[in-house]
Amino acid sequence: MAAANAYYSLAELAERFGLQARGIARIHGVATLSRAGQGELAFLANPLYRKELAGSSAAAVILREEDAALAPCPVLVARDPYVAFARIAALFEPATESTRGIHASAVIDPSAQIADTASIGPLCQIGPHVRIESGAVLGPGCIVGAGCTVGEGSVLVARVTLVTSVCLGKRVRIHPGAVLGADGFGLAMEAGQWIKVPQLGGVVVGDDCEIGANTCIDRGALDDTRLGEDVRIDNLVQIGHNVQIGAHTAVAGCAAIAGSARIGRYCLIGGGVGIVGHLSICDKVILTARSLVTHSIDQPGQYSSGVPLQESRRWRRNAARFRQLDELARRVLKDARNNNNDKDPSSS
Repeated sequence: MAAANAYYSLAELAERFGLQARGIARIHGVATLSRAGQGELAFLANPLYRKELAGSSAAAVILREEDAALAPCPVLVARDPYVAFARIAALFEPATESTRGIHASAVIDPSAQIADTASIGPLCQIGPHVRIESGAVLGPGCIVGAGCTVGEGSVLVARVTLVTSVCLGKRVRIHPGAVLGADGFGLAMEAGQWIKVPQLGGVVVGDDCEIGANTCIDRGALDDTRLGEDVRIDNLVQIGHNVQIGAHTAVAGCAAIAGSARIGRYCLIGGGVGIVGHLSICDKVILTARSLVTHSIDQPGQYSSGVPLQESRRWRRNAARFRQLDELARRVLKDARNNNNDKDPSSS
């Protein structure tokens, strides 16, 4: 995973990222504690992996002060080892190769405005009144529909579709297969038949956002669907029309957010979470995996729902008892009323 000919001393890394270096090592790559070898840097952030530290062959390890004495090798001491590792690992990430200009196979509408420093890859299609800003990169097979803007330094990795009226901020990264700006699921029933509600809004994505593969973000019905700055969306996420997601929120894979829901800033939404439409979630809420949110949340904190995994025989017994809960609750309330009625008034 190391970039060719990239070597850093431990002292260089410490100075660059504000860490404490203890010992001497030359680093040319990064790896996990269990797999790291000569010249590779590992990290220890989760105490569950502390047992792997003593036997690690890493050239150096990033860890917290309390774990430094356990390391059999030089260390970098960090307040948050995972954050430090992420920053250092970026030094060894191979740079994305892109060539300025427009590939001969791309189809460009004459009204589109494309910066000279942008890169338009093979088989891309650029629609009318599109603006592609400086340093933007469109990988193979991307489609950018009418009225869309791709902000400065943004990257559409491959086969990304911006349907219509999508505005990407600066340094947005979108992974293959994502679709932004498709029609939201707006329907009205009349005389036993569905009538499609026109979707007239767009999608606005703030600076420094990342959107995972095969994720769908629908355009608004009237107002825009909006993602604030530095929002991170995983693969296979569905975001309905007119949803608002606050800055620095992260949404894990297979989550689904129904139309017009409003999500606050710095929220963490676990994998497979479902959020009902037209509700609000305040800032700094954590929703654990597979939770179903059916009402607004106005207090920060961690919330969960669902039934954790159980051995099948036990789950079947509990499921049968669950069906009896209503009858049991009625009996308990009835017994409580009868007990109150049977009390001797003189004893109170």
